[in-house]
Amino acid sequence: MFGKLFPRKLLRALLCVALASVAASARQAQERVLSGTVETARGEVVPGVTVLARTEAGEERRARTDAEGNFRLRVPAGETVSVKFFGADIALTARAFRPADATENLRVRVALVVQPVHESVVIVSDALEPGVERRNESIYRNGLFARDDQLLQTLAAGIDAGQHEGGGKSLEIRRFGFNADHGGVGGGLKVLISDVQQNQATQGHGQGYLGQLKSLTPELVESVDILNGPFNAQYGDFSGLGVVHIRLRESLPQRLTARLQLGSFDTRRAFLAYSPRIKNAETFVAYEGTRADGPFASPLRYKRDNLSGNYTRNFGTAAALGFKFNAGRNDFNSSGQIPLDEVAAGRLDRFGFVDPDNGGRVRAATAALYFRREWDGGRVFKADAYLTRSLFDLWSNFTFFLADENFGDEIQQHDSRSQEGGGVQYLHPHRLGTSPALLTAGAQVAAAQINVGLYPSAGRNPNRLELNQAIGVANPGVLLTDARARLLNTAAYAQYGLDLLEGHLHVDAGLRLDHFRFAVDDHAAPANSGARAAARLQPKLSVSYWPTSHLPAVFFFNYGRGVSSQDARGVVQQPGAPAVSTTDFYQAGTLYKISRLSVSATGFLIDRSNEQVYVPDDGSIELFGPSRANGFELRSSVQIVRRLALDAGLTRVMNAFFRGTLPRVYVDSAPHTVANAALTLTDWRGTNASLRFRHTGGYRLDGEDASIRAAGLDVLDLGLSHRLRPYLDLNFALDNVLGKRYFETQNFFESRLRPGDPAVSRAHATPGYPRAFTAGVTLRFFEK
Repeated sequence: MFGKLFPRKLLRALLCVALASVAASARQAQERVLSGTVETARGEVVPGVTVLARTEAGEERRARTDAEGNFRLRVPAGETVSVKFFGADIALTARAFRPADATENLRVRVALVVQPVHESVVIVSDALEPGVERRNESIYRNGLFARDDQLLQTLAAGIDAGQHEGGGKSLEIRRFGFNADHGGVGGGLKVLISDVQQNQATQGHGQGYLGQLKSLTPELVESVDILNGPFNAQYGDFSGLGVVHIRLRESLPQRLTARLQLGSFDTRRAFLAYSPRIKNAETFVAYEGTRADGPFASPLRYKRDNLSGNYTRNFGTAAALGFKFNAGRNDFNSSGQIPLDEVAAGRLDRFGFVDPDNGGRVRAATAALYFRREWDGGRVFKADAYLTRSLFDLWSNFTFFLADENFGDEIQQHDSRSQEGGGVQYLHPHRLGTSPALLTAGAQVAAAQINVGLYPSAGRNPNRLELNQAIGVANPGVLLTDARARLLNTAAYAQYGLDLLEGHLHVDAGLRLDHFRFAVDDHAAPANSGARAAARLQPKLSVSYWPTSHLPAVFFFNYGRGVSSQDARGVVQQPGAPAVSTTDFYQAGTLYKISRLSVSATGFLIDRSNEQVYVPDDGSIELFGPSRANGFELRSSVQIVRRLALDAGLTRVMNAFFRGTLPRVYVDSAPHTVANAALTLTDWRGTNASLRFRHTGGYRLDGEDASIRAAGLDVLDLGLSHRLRPYLDLNFALDNVLGKRYFETQNFFESRLRPGDPAVSRAHATPGYPRAFTAGVTLRFFEK
């Protein structure tokens, strides 16, 4: 009877798992935990330090300190363990722990060779270094994510990210009073994943498009570094409003990890990962699958499948060679941005739609190689290379029946591309006289071959133009474009950091040179074919002063110039217009930090040479400018008790306008007030919880008419996880706890809702999600 209910093969498999669990438990019983925090003489935590433990038998186990300087690994209980703490910017520190020694909650003090500026392939700065904010993996390990916007919203840092068409399509990004559209205009917000740039230049749906972020799996995030401006020479194109560098794990703490979650609006998600324990190697392979319909009258039918992996081979402690891969596919429908006057009149539901055919499909794959070599004294050489292939099709109808009252204004935006790139970097810590110094130098190359097009369509059929011509209907309002673009961006940079006055004064100066080449072969309009080149220098300067050891405060000034390339089609078509726009970013302020409290106040001034406005009807870019924005930021973090912390931030833009205009014309479509707060409970009796608040103030939708405005939003989200067993967590999330009714991305333009209706200039918007509940279970087996 029992054998009929459960096949013998399944029983044998379950028995093997049970025996393996018992064996693993027995091994763990013979081990002890080695944990603690690495800090400097000032009491500042040091992230990114490698912790290498060697047993008497010669077995090596390693860990890396997280963003809070914490580390944790398991070592044998009955023998002496030798432990080394090392990194590119600290002096090697060695400790030995005998069987009777305490090994948990240690405080390990290390000496700085220079200010810690770099770690692995990701820029990491000192805890008191302004201009950089850091997020560790805790929220991604314990949180539940099912939508594209949720991960970026955890960043805060004055970054406002909103859904653009109800899900699926890339988010709209706003920061410091500028609208970066989908990431690449208005100065741009540069996003990288383990050194692979995500902003796609000359994209079918806009310059610097960030849609590739759909292939990012949250559980694989190890840390996130956020640069608040273009202050580091390592980063070039699209860095004017800052950089978000997401670093992925090289392995997982457990050999088997599984997460299953269900939620409102038919949301289903699974995450599965296998991370074997291999001598001198770190590796994993992981799958993520998501399905959701959203609250929309036209179901979202969102499908996402991602496969990711890593293999890193460690050659002792001095060198490592890694390989990462990611492949993903994504299909979705979109509600589109709907007219708000129709919603207010009750003729259109808040989650309604006009065109049921909006949506898209994406296929993408990336493979990357990483090499790192260290020498005595902290010298480091790094090299990386990547190859990406992607296919993108998006069907959109912005204006409904404005241009064509017979078939509607639907368009298909197409992008098929191959991208290759890589870089080398050399870090050389040394002393200039008696002062510690760090020289960083590097070179980068990025190339892309793109088939980009825009086609009129109806019902996702891109043959509407021929149909119109066949029946004698003129269609002047929508253009057809079909081009082959080739991009090449080469760059070289150097940055020099120097500690003076016994470490009280730190100066960083850098210079970067980017050269761009744009080439277009336009099949639809051969006269628009051609090639053009441009180059830009970008100086960087940062100064921070720590007056006295009795006052844990730093006063700082940062300056950086960032660049944003234009769409190659516009560059070739408009030889008299700038091919590259620049952002000059000035920032000054102070940061105060004691053991439980950190407070910073910053003022900024941003000068932009040109504002880029994407014209969806023909895929071109219009240029306006120059422009200026100024304002201030406040940040605070307080450890209320050991496991409870409160973080808050406010970014306030006092003004953003086009210089030289009279009467003054203002920069529109971006909020002037962005705020966030989070109350976080960490590992209290197995419970982790976070209550997160985000606020976006109302903002102008027209640069000349102040009465045309978008409404703001206030949203409260709750996340909770509880460990029932060492291998079992329960996860819960409640988004929009208060059930607020709000709209996310809002734009003002002319549209015609139905054939025969008058054309109306009005606000269009994407509805924010109502209250949504998600529950999940996370299983972790065989801790390494």
